Amino acid sequence: MQKNRVSKVVIIGAGIFGVSTGLQLARRGIEVTIVNDGPPANGASGRSLSWLNSSRMRSQAYHRLRMAGIDRYRTLKARQPDADWLSFDGGLTWDADDETNEIEAAYRHEVSLAYDALHLAPDAVAKITPGVDARAITRQGAIFNPGEGWVDLPKLIGVLLAEFAERGGTLVTDSGRASVVVEGGRALGASTSSGTFYRGDVVLLATGPSVPKMVAEAGQRIDDATPVSLLVTTKPVELPLKAVLNTPRVAIRPAPEQRFVLDAAWSEEEVVETSEGNYEVRAETLEGLLAEASRVLEGNPRLELEGYGVGRKPIPGDGEPVFGELMAIPGYFVAFSHSGATLGLIAGELLAFEIATGEKHPMLANFRPERFEAA
Repeated sequence: MQKNRVSKVVIIGAGIFGVSTGLQLARRGIEVTIVNDGPPANGASGRSLSWLNSSRMRSQAYHRLRMAGIDRYRTLKARQPDADWLSFDGGLTWDADDETNEIEAAYRHEVSLAYDALHLAPDAVAKITPGVDARAITRQGAIFNPGEGWVDLPKLIGVLLAEFAERGGTLVTDSGRASVVVEGGRALGASTSSGTFYRGDVVLLATGPSVPKMVAEAGQRIDDATPVSLLVTTKPVELPLKAVLNTPRVAIRPAPEQRFVLDAAWSEEEVVETSEGNYEVRAETLEGLLAEASRVLEGNPRLELEGYGVGRKPIPGDGEPVFGELMAIPGYFVAFSHSGATLGLIAGELLAFEIATGEKHPMLANFRPERFEAA
């Protein structure tokens, strides 16, 4: 059994990375305080499509990390089989019928990695995964990945926080803006806008899209490609769809209580950011997203808007995750990645390992923050 090198950790951010890491540290017997500007999951984790996958093409290291992430969710599902917020009913994807279509190349790549994949003609989809209007699938066909799934991140975060509290963890909500305190060249804790200081041997910054700007305040660099995200939730509707759909004009994910959540790149581009830093979403954009979803679903049902979330979606400048300690500031760790849902559990586990033991985990070797300084 490895001995902990730290006794007290402060985490800024109560999204999936912050809460997952906090729980893993608490399981190791470390005193942990999570500080959040509002309620848990009030940022990017609360408006994530949360598709659990490693489909299409990416670096080998990133693929391995995502597969480890999916593995942890499978273990969780085995332990909580009745959880309605976690499902493994597969994912179905198809591309537009134009020169951007990469279905054949993506399928061959996935097969080369032994990533479970089926290349289906449009008329074969219904037998494999029901609920899709075959007329919407382009002639190049679709890829069905049986091992993929989805998670409802706010509900998962609630489950993790319940155990965190049982293990003596402290959650501070509605604290206002918090920042990492650096003195003598190392991180000493976090302070809030109200002046409260939380001391820690280590600080983890897990504030989603705010990470690059916050580390820049300490003279460090993480390249940022963060766009605006828009996630729409429908009212309950009875439909046979259980797989996650990733289509040219809309992505659809089942949600608890017969709801669906939707997003699309084009709808995010229509969001207007005001000079005050707020976001405006036109009714036509919301109606268009619901219409696009209806078009690809069996029976083309009428979908009604229940609500939506809008804000910034964390994406590093090179698209790859950023995990680990800032080389220039001992005790200052960061977590910044687009694939928050897929990596949520494994990132918390590996970050807790590094924080508690002081050792570098090889799975995170390609995702260190100093790669941007080198660039």
